[in-house]
Amino acid sequence: MRRGLLRKPLFVVGVLLTVGFSLAPFLWFVSSAFKTQTQITAIPPQWWPTFSMEFFRSAIEHYGILHYLINSVIVAGSTTLVTIFLATLAGYALARLPRRWAQFILMGILACAMFPQIAIVGPIWRFLQMAGWLNTYQGLVLPYVALTLPLAIWILTLFFQQMPEELEAAALVDGCTRLKALVRVILPLSAPGLFTASILCFIYAWNEFFLALLIMTDPLRQTMPVGIALFQGEHIVPWGEIAAASFITTAPLVVMVLLFQRRIVTGLSAGAVKG
Repeated sequence: MRRGLLRKPLFVVGVLLTVGFSLAPFLWFVSSAFKTQTQITAIPPQWWPTFSMEFFRSAIEHYGILHYLINSVIVAGSTTLVTIFLATLAGYALARLPRRWAQFILMGILACAMFPQIAIVGPIWRFLQMAGWLNTYQGLVLPYVALTLPLAIWILTLFFQQMPEELEAAALVDGCTRLKALVRVILPLSAPGLFTASILCFIYAWNEFFLALLIMTDPLRQTMPVGIALFQGEHIVPWGEIAAASFITTAPLVVMVLLFQRRIVTGLSAGAVKG
């Protein structure tokens, strides 16, 4: 009993320290985004901002982050739509295969996803150069789809395996084709899995830096991570503008994950009990 009482405060303290350590960088750049230039260079540091919009205006007017934001929305949105469409068809097909064959194929798909980016970036860049797709949206969406598809297929396959086949049998008896049964019966019941896969694909495409840096060398086509990295000037580092742009980039994702965290957890835990 005493050991349990001692462990509980230690556990709470450990959780608080871990959360504080993880949130400290995030809270610091949020605070820096709302400071003035005088505050951000003050010694000793000023922890509490005056909630000035100086750096946000500078990031928009002088560094043009709005076109970076539009590029990121186009690339991440297109990647998510294409990936979920392909993963839905592949996941449904794998879910209706015998379990042994489905697991074998899924392991092969995940093995393909294990290659580090540095090992495949050369062939990807060469292929895009030959196709004339460098500095194009499709040139960035294509490798993003290839990299996000394995995880999306894995999530949706596990989710579709939980759907009773009797529902499809009833739909087929009523005159539906396999595709209609998938669209009208299975997909509405698989909303948590679809949403989870969509969020993960969108976050990856939104935050990815390495491929975007190599493929999108035209400033008019660069995404937010690359645009923010190139804020740095020859003689100064605009920390305030970087913090403001980072806040604009991160805030929507944080809000989206907090609002839909239950659906995300439900989708990620698919298949945890069965199979």
